[in-house]
Amino acid sequence: MSKLNHFNEAGAAHMVDVGDKAVTSRKAVAQGRISMQSATLQRIIAGDHGKGDVLGVARIAGIMAAKKTAELVPLCHPLALTHVDIALQPDTATQSVLCEAAVETQGVTGVEMEALTAVQISLLTIYDMCKAIDRGMVMSDICLLSKAGGKSGEWQAKAAPLIANK
Repeated sequence: MSKLNHFNEAGAAHMVDVGDKAVTSRKAVAQGRISMQSATLQRIIAGDHGKGDVLGVARIAGIMAAKKTAELVPLCHPLALTHVDIALQPDTATQSVLCEAAVETQGVTGVEMEALTAVQISLLTIYDMCKAIDRGMVMSDICLLSKAGGKSGEWQAKAAPLIANK
């Protein structure tokens, strides 16, 4: 296992110096799901939820979250993102909404945290919009699926994507 680089020689947390790293294309894809009662999912699908377009609002929230990740995660570098794509797919077989976030940049550090934050906030927004009718919703299976770019190159999770052929 490689050394954790968010700590200096004295053991104090610090922001990693990325000033000497090369600018490369970087991409990360993360996923997750929120499980709910069947009636809740049906209202989301039908679009007759009283608060409006649940999936549309969740998509915008995920994009906004990716852009604000450095404000939420203390040692995360602020990045100029070049693309954020949030896919939300209702899944009646599992009574859940599946989420996949793909984030890209041209930069000196990766976008894994931005992709994971986008998934979390997209799902949290669904929870917020539906909690009045279903407080028992559960967010799960949140993970990084892949990353590309930088010195470490490509990495692929062993977990299967929740959304196939998006």
